[in-house]
Amino acid sequence: MMLKDQKTSIIEANRTHEKDTGSPEVQVAILTERINQLTEHLKIHIHDNHSRRGLYKMIGKRRSLLDYLAKKDVERYRALIAKLGIRK
Repeated sequence: MMLKDQKTSIIEANRTHEKDTGSPEVQVAILTERINQLTEHLKIHIHDNHSRRGLYKMIGKRRSLLDYLAKKDVERYRALIAKLGIRK
């Protein structure tokens, strides 16, 4: 569960301009935080398959946003994955 102030700090750290809340960078950063939290939850609750399905859906959503960003602006894509440490 992400708190409002956590989400606000993620938005502020990743926005492209002053009033930005919905750019691909912000969406991917929020999804990444939620994915990390859910991954930790699933390490403890191994049989929680309902949450696992939600995790897979979030991963797919993040993947499609990253594909869009890579197609639209490669430099922004590279900067984002470096900042978030997504690609291994």
